[in-house]
Amino acid sequence: MDRESWEASLLAVVAAAEYRPVKPRVLAKKLGIAAEEIDDFKRLVKRLIKHGKLSWGAKHLVRLPSAAEATSGTDSPSPTAGKKKHSGPTVTGTFRRAQGGFGFVRPTTAKPADGRDHDIYIAAEHTLDAASGDVVLVRPLKAASRNGRFPGTRGAIIEVLERQTRQFVGTYFEAGGNAYVQVDGTLFKDAVYVGDPGAKSARADDKVVFEMVRFPTAAQQGEGVISEVLGPRGQPGIDTLSVIREFDLPEEFAPDALEAARLEADKFDESIPPGRTDMTGEVVITIDPVDARDFDDAISLVRMENGHWLLGVHIADVSHFVRPGTALDREAWQRATSVYLPDRVIPMIPEIISNGLASLQPDRRRYTKTAMIEFTADGARVSVDLHSAVIRSRRRFTYEEVDEYLADREAWHSKVAPEVHALLGRMHELAMMLRGRRMRRGALELTMQEIKIDLDQEGRVAGAHRVVNTVSHQIIEEFMLAANEAVAGRLKEEEVSFLRRIHAAPSDMKVRALNDFVTGLGFETEGLTSRFELQKLLGDVAGQPEQYAVNYAVLRSLQRAEYSPEEDGHYALASDCYCHFTSPIRRYPDLTVHRLVNTLTAGRKPKSDHTELVVLGQHCSDRERRAESAERELVKLKLLAYMSTRIGEEMDAVITGVEAFGLFAQGIEIPAEGLIHISSLGDDMYQHDKATHSLNGRRSGNQYRLGDRVRVKVAVVDIDRRELDFKLVRDFGRPTRGKEHRPERQSKHGDKPKRTKR
Repeated sequence: MDRESWEASLLAVVAAAEYRPVKPRVLAKKLGIAAEEIDDFKRLVKRLIKHGKLSWGAKHLVRLPSAAEATSGTDSPSPTAGKKKHSGPTVTGTFRRAQGGFGFVRPTTAKPADGRDHDIYIAAEHTLDAASGDVVLVRPLKAASRNGRFPGTRGAIIEVLERQTRQFVGTYFEAGGNAYVQVDGTLFKDAVYVGDPGAKSARADDKVVFEMVRFPTAAQQGEGVISEVLGPRGQPGIDTLSVIREFDLPEEFAPDALEAARLEADKFDESIPPGRTDMTGEVVITIDPVDARDFDDAISLVRMENGHWLLGVHIADVSHFVRPGTALDREAWQRATSVYLPDRVIPMIPEIISNGLASLQPDRRRYTKTAMIEFTADGARVSVDLHSAVIRSRRRFTYEEVDEYLADREAWHSKVAPEVHALLGRMHELAMMLRGRRMRRGALELTMQEIKIDLDQEGRVAGAHRVVNTVSHQIIEEFMLAANEAVAGRLKEEEVSFLRRIHAAPSDMKVRALNDFVTGLGFETEGLTSRFELQKLLGDVAGQPEQYAVNYAVLRSLQRAEYSPEEDGHYALASDCYCHFTSPIRRYPDLTVHRLVNTLTAGRKPKSDHTELVVLGQHCSDRERRAESAERELVKLKLLAYMSTRIGEEMDAVITGVEAFGLFAQGIEIPAEGLIHISSLGDDMYQHDKATHSLNGRRSGNQYRLGDRVRVKVAVVDIDRRELDFKLVRDFGRPTRGKEHRPERQSKHGDKPKRTKR
């Protein structure tokens, strides 16, 4: 490409509908720019940004400018650009505002393991108009001006580099002839002015969506424009719509993506095309939740003549329908994950594919990506062969049915074919063998209360039930983990760069803090520097009064898993090489792995770009966190609505957080989390001990610690602010350790929790 055409080609690529923001080097590669010309190309990018034709996005990715940036003709904000415009040392980071108006900035250089010790305290008068989640530029202030309550580094925001969002949800009201919106939650203390009353036909107490035109500061009121009226506050379904808008979740698929899905359905005929391995004669079954609608994994298993096991993990071949560069791929990339809300699922790909063409339904020919994994008689992996295959599932089992089979195998001889009955027995034997090997190599398994809320037909909370990780769940979990690890190992052998699922070890600081905490509870350790020491600790506390306290503390010491091409292992799973392969219907990273398998099974060497994978991994990790946050927030909203009908009632709870201002506690039967403010603990003056996660009475010696069980009363519920206040009724105390009943142990680090698929 000649240099004269660089600008036009670059702008055309960035303006394309399927464009995804990437770094200049990646753009250069896309355009075929020679290595020796990349520096000149970067200078072109910077010049176009200066003239407002392009803009810097998060992490220095190139994107189209906003309307304001395009008309300004100046550099759009970026971490590097900001530093050039301001003298003196500066720090770039993400701001989060506290209720009191002050806030903290998490530097972009901070690592997940660093905790909050590296955060910069920002006094209310130094926050400008930054909102939580914004990327900001901070000038550190002199140490002499540090605040006694927040003794760490202090700073002042001098520029907002990037807004996390300008769209907010709140409750509409009118006062003094003007219209206002009180934003949901505690993000903004004061209401935001939204113009003349009745805009968009809004009525008092309606939930509305609005765009922030001017962000509020300590000196001026915020101003916005209503863009949508969701409906009356408290009406069924409005809470779900509010969360969808708040987190900017996608809803309807683009028309071209839906049309593409219909075309795929029209041409799919369940034939066995050339190049696919015919496995329709194999005994294959699926095991899923009772209310599942799509089935993305199936299992076959035989004993070989040499005594080895041959496990077949058959995964829905979404890559056959969702090809790179298509409208379906664009939608799947943008969503990156399905979102599982309490009353609906927002799928990653249209349901005509996810619940139809790709779903491994019984007695239907379905395309799969299949990993045939050979194990020795005692469960050591020997080899893995990858296939583009066609299967036919013999039977769909629910978890409950498999548990019934395991409890009384004889009774099931009359319910299933002999070959299916025998398959279930083999699956149980191998899965427990694999599980034992995984535990012996140091995999961690946390015991946590996992509750699923029950909804009535209008989407309101009707109750809750405990989710138990039974043996049937463990069978599927072990096979999915084995497949993910085997496929990752094969890609590594082929020297292919791919999106791994990585989970870094906890930092030394977090390990020391955890060790101090459990030592304070009376448990002897050897430093907790290895998985095996953590394993022993979790075993020692199982069934003891301190069980939940220790499990919560271990969970908080661990880092978050993420997607990355970096050759890091998965700490919690004790795996050196791991990826996600088993759920392409609901996770985009799995789809990218399937595409690499496509190339391998076709006999070609896969090609992948490490830099592009880094960007993709960040995108998928961010989308995953967004989905998790949205799901948690909607569960919280529904629980708050439920608790508002139970003011004054008492319930048993577990302390889930300890802060200087009070205790957070979560109900055991109904998992609503509320605050027991320190001011309500009137029997003593309490001091916060950060190291032991406890509040300690000065006179009485009474102590409240993370994980303690307490009896609480529902005191105050504020749904709009999303706050629940408890009042402490009594402390259950701490009985002497003994051989108590040990509850079911739940894995929190398995690859595939079987979500309810609606």
